[in-house]
Amino acid sequence: MAEEGLLLASHSRSSSSSLLLEISIASTKPFVLAFIVGSCGAFAFGCIIGYSAPTQSGIMQDLNLSIADYSLFGSILTVGLILGALVCGKLTDLVGRVYTIWITNILFVIGWFAIAFAKGVWLLDLGRLLQGISIGISAYLGPVYITEIAPRNLRGAASSLAQLFAGVGISVFYALGTVVAWRNLAILGSIPSLMVMPLLFFIPESPRWLAKVGRETEVKAVLLSLRGETFDVSDEAAEILDYTEHVKQQQDIDGRGFFKLFQRKYVFSLTIGVVLIALPQLGGLSSYSFYTGSIFTSTGVSSHFGFISTSVVQMFGGILGTVLVDVSGRRTLLLVSQAGMFLGCLATAISFFLKENHCWETGTPILSLISVMVYFGSYGSGMGTIPWIIASEIYPVDVKGAAGTMCNLVSSISSLLVAYSFSFLLQWSSTGTFLMFATVIGLGFVFIAKLVPETKGKSLEEIQSLFSDPPPDDSTIF
Repeated sequence: MAEEGLLLASHSRSSSSSLLLEISIASTKPFVLAFIVGSCGAFAFGCIIGYSAPTQSGIMQDLNLSIADYSLFGSILTVGLILGALVCGKLTDLVGRVYTIWITNILFVIGWFAIAFAKGVWLLDLGRLLQGISIGISAYLGPVYITEIAPRNLRGAASSLAQLFAGVGISVFYALGTVVAWRNLAILGSIPSLMVMPLLFFIPESPRWLAKVGRETEVKAVLLSLRGETFDVSDEAAEILDYTEHVKQQQDIDGRGFFKLFQRKYVFSLTIGVVLIALPQLGGLSSYSFYTGSIFTSTGVSSHFGFISTSVVQMFGGILGTVLVDVSGRRTLLLVSQAGMFLGCLATAISFFLKENHCWETGTPILSLISVMVYFGSYGSGMGTIPWIIASEIYPVDVKGAAGTMCNLVSSISSLLVAYSFSFLLQWSSTGTFLMFATVIGLGFVFIAKLVPETKGKSLEEIQSLFSDPPPDDSTIF
């Protein structure tokens, strides 16, 4: 059994390497640079998420913070997420994908340095707020940019691989946080964004955004730079321009603005996107991410060993998901991921139940560790990346900004509600809390099985036509 595991791990690493090679061979320098930018943005995202758990004791001791002060530091990130979510759609539609990437990376750097040089709680919280705003913008921007520039045969793998670096960032900071002081860790966190900024001068704008804002003459040139000068992009350019023109004609009929998203013809795609984005948060992701140390300590596990083990498993799950996303498809991976998260959450509930009732005290820490590893490994294999990929695929360009705002807002509010209520829920019942999360995950499995279609192998225009063809009664749902 151990040999099979080693073979599987070796196969996953070689498959991931071959996938990177395929991307580099099948694409041009501008696409590879754009992919690196997207990956670094996701890595920076992960570093921010993974920062608070291993640094809690150090920050509280050095700055003499109370539990309430540190709780504000943890939760204000979600406030920033909500603010970023409110502006992400309009901002990316107004100034374009690349200029918005500039803005998010500048905010990342300012946020990290504010934390690194904080002498009191106000600068600490300000830095975390700015980071939250950046994440709120980039959480949707990153997948959208990659899916809009990638060829259809690599779209899922490229998007998933880029988003995998968010898991890598979390894992790296979980591990580094056990040996690096919190101020030095904050300075290290700024490095990915500082590395990305020079590359932004050399990456192309999204051809679909160019078509949307009336710069049709640049679409073919950008596609040639992304696919190669010898590649025939005529059909792809024509499909983008024709579909964009169709969308503009529909705008003249249906109108413009945020509330256009709530027309009946977008009800299915809006439901799919919002539910998929909210499921991980309502299934306890924020609780696991922000309070992993507390979960380990409560069940008798060494937090340092737990952080490192969880990091390795999440990275392995993410690599496996990236390799399989364009092979098995989005829907299958989502179902497998949900099933694994359900089992992990259920096992966490059982470990708390055993701990509270003083049963199997020698085995409870092991069960707790395994449950968290199963949860994060399963999350990394599907639910960590695929909901954002699907959300970036299914919305037409005229409502993509509004849809991004809505999906991001729902994710942020869900995260805030769970993160804020988690401590109170634990005081009520640790076992009951994780049983609630497991129930939500189980309902999510049924939702995916019944309603979520497969998008593998289709162009963005084909997917969006499938989701938004108007029904006979094209009225709004409100």
